[in-house]
Amino acid sequence: MKLKNVLIGAVSAIALAGAAQAAGQITVVSWGGAYSKSQVEAYHKPFIAKTGVQIISEDYNGGLAEVKAQVEAGNVTWDIVDVELSDAVRGCDEGLLEPIDKSILTAAPDGTPAEDDFIEGTLTECAVATIVWSTIYAYDKSKLPSGPTTMADFFDLAKFPGKRGLRKTPKANLEFALIADGVPASEVYDVLSTDEGVDRAFAKLDQIKSEVVWWEAGAQPPQLLADGEVVMTTAYNGRVFNAVAAENKPFEIVWDGQVWDLDLWVIPKGAPNKDLALDFLAFSTETEQLAAQASWISYGPARKSSAPLVGSYATKPDLDMGPQMPTAPENFKNALQNDFEFWADNQDELNERFNAWLAQ
Repeated sequence: MKLKNVLIGAVSAIALAGAAQAAGQITVVSWGGAYSKSQVEAYHKPFIAKTGVQIISEDYNGGLAEVKAQVEAGNVTWDIVDVELSDAVRGCDEGLLEPIDKSILTAAPDGTPAEDDFIEGTLTECAVATIVWSTIYAYDKSKLPSGPTTMADFFDLAKFPGKRGLRKTPKANLEFALIADGVPASEVYDVLSTDEGVDRAFAKLDQIKSEVVWWEAGAQPPQLLADGEVVMTTAYNGRVFNAVAAENKPFEIVWDGQVWDLDLWVIPKGAPNKDLALDFLAFSTETEQLAAQASWISYGPARKSSAPLVGSYATKPDLDMGPQMPTAPENFKNALQNDFEFWADNQDELNERFNAWLAQ
């Protein structure tokens, strides 16, 4: 009897393995933590249920080093990878990534073609964006009940006295300074590309320099606010959201002048399961899946049609996620996309000037 059960078990295992093999499997690589969890819930589980394709989920620390090593060795084990925009473009330029035919992307529910539905700048030759995240500033509304509302307010020490938190880098700070000085978001990089524009940004930063507390790690800004060390601080929007949603902190985000960035899917050149990876890419970037991810983390969907479908926070049904998104229409009015090409060209020079300015 035992032998019979073992045989039945073995046959069942072989049948299941055969079914999985028939459906196939892919290796999906991302950043881990709450972010990967949001992808597993919104993308992986429904894709597995729909297709039977198995997903091996792996974490990495970003960058192109591992993709490059696999491609150059002719031994690619990853099928699809979540990357930042600069790596998506550089990897494509270096021939490390597969070009992606955008005709595979699903139209919006109302029939709008995918290429018109994705936010401008979120589709590249070798990549398709999933989320928008941003650098914003936030304040404690229990201490500033009629708090600041514009980027100019962040730089106004007369109207809102007290310490400011800023990341110890020129990136985003120079952009914020120009926006506070009246430059429309759409013109910031044009101005910053001139010597006069850089001088103007540093002059604006001079106005608050004596009151700045510098931060370097993403966990620091919410802590600076909570400890009362600053009255307002720049921060990553997801960090502030988590402090509000998970720790009930009375923090408020000011979205005016936010500097937003992207994460995107790419497929390494020579991916062993390229066709399945493309199926997964198309599925995970559908309007409904991107909206579903936004119920797990406060990063905005890269598609316009997803915004109206964003519901409540997965673990707090009374917390509406729509208004928490960088891409919510109300938050996106004066938003600036990080220009990675500008920073690639000018980072070293501006870092040098910034460090000299700090030392003055």
